[in-house]
Amino acid sequence: FCFTQYVTKNTRELRQRAKPKQEPLEDLKPFMPEETVIRQVQRIPTIKPPPSILTVPTEIGTQSDKEPGPPQDSPGPTTQDKHEERQWKEIKVKLDDLPGIYSRLSKIRLTALVVTTASAGFALAPVPFDLGCFLLASLGTGLASCAANSINQYFEVPFDSNMNRTKNRPLVRGQISPLHAVTFAAACAVPGIALLTLAVNPLTGALGAFNIFLYTCCYTPLKRLSISNTWVGAVVGAIPPIMGWTAATGSLGLGALLMGGILYSWQFPHFNALSWNLREDYSRGGYRMMSVTHPTLCRKVALRHSLALGGLSTLAPVVGVTTWTFPLISLPINLYISYLGFRFYQDADRGSARRLFFCSLWHLPTLLLLMLTCKKSLGDRDGEAATAQS
Repeated sequence: FCFTQYVTKNTRELRQRAKPKQEPLEDLKPFMPEETVIRQVQRIPTIKPPPSILTVPTEIGTQSDKEPGPPQDSPGPTTQDKHEERQWKEIKVKLDDLPGIYSRLSKIRLTALVVTTASAGFALAPVPFDLGCFLLASLGTGLASCAANSINQYFEVPFDSNMNRTKNRPLVRGQISPLHAVTFAAACAVPGIALLTLAVNPLTGALGAFNIFLYTCCYTPLKRLSISNTWVGAVVGAIPPIMGWTAATGSLGLGALLMGGILYSWQFPHFNALSWNLREDYSRGGYRMMSVTHPTLCRKVALRHSLALGGLSTLAPVVGVTTWTFPLISLPINLYISYLGFRFYQDADRGSARRLFFCSLWHLPTLLLLMLTCKKSLGDRDGEAATAQS
């Protein structure tokens, strides 16, 4: 074999020098004794690496000079841990946070609208105004609305978490437990229905209980099954003014049906315009809304019921709720919402939907105030009754 050797001189240059070629080993065999040497090969023990200079930060209370042990694999979650995750967990809630949580759980603005429409139905009834009955009816209606909205949120937690509009609700964020929400709903429903039944009249209490059932057991599941949920929800919104009328009179009448009809028609331009700009959100939540599955029908229904508001306003003096002044002074706002409904039907864009929605927010309270202003007095009713008898 020929080996080479590198020699380094002072000039830092590598020089190559050849070694003389060695004689083959076969020529040395005659001079070697023919003795077999058996040697025992011992196993070399494993050399442990020296401890590292860098130390891993340890918990407070341990010795800093303790050598770090070999890394250990963290054990995975056991069956017991998985079982404990599915158990009820204690959620600590501060008392200062409860008013805000309860207001969001009961959808306080929607509840205020429900109480307002019920109060309008009570005030427009053809009977003397009873303040005590009015307060009891308003309180009972508000409690029933809080209960229905709380149960609605309890059922829709998995779907609300997918929507930007509803992802900050208390149950979705885990601010209260589901048991807490159901307890709050029961604490509102039981005294609310009892108050309407015992302190007002059984008819109003029955309407309140029926409305809770209709909202929680019919409207809520239908939102993920069929677009008919919009019509069922409109019936739910039409019942509160009827409850106000029955709380004052103790019976149903044409005036109660008229009030319910106005609220029924008003909800279609209001909600259809709102849902038009939330189509992506409703689609992520898995809700079947007209704006998502039937966009043309959504705009057509909004226009149809915008026009119906003018016709229902004309019927108010016919059934004896208002004077004939009301259809005249309410004509401008009814024409305006009809125009916006037509623009929404024609343009089918976000801007027209937004204008129709914001118009509906002030249209309803203005219409109810005009009805109260033009309410037919009891003297006029007695005079008409006397004329009819003669």
